[in-house]
Amino acid sequence: MYDKVLDNKWHVEVEFSEDEVHTHASACATLADDTTMTTTGDAYRNPRDDSQPMVGEEIAAARALFALATQLLEEASARIAQNTRQPVHLYH
Repeated sequence: MYDKVLDNKWHVEVEFSEDEVHTHASACATLADDTTMTTTGDAYRNPRDDSQPMVGEEIAAARALFALATQLLEEASARIAQNTRQPVHLYH
């Protein structure tokens, strides 16, 4: 039913680029089978707000990682549907 070897490791890397009002995050996951998935997230600072780069990075990273989680759920749903030949809807 389940793999007995549970020492699989996935590597997730988040990289940022930013300017005065915009922070862009790119999240790349490398799975145990060397499959890679890449997603992005963005944050925008209101020009009237103080510059706090860490806040922009946290928001952009959260959005990129949420997109990655969604992509992983969609991939898992597709694999289950392929094996069961039934529609699958995984919730998050």
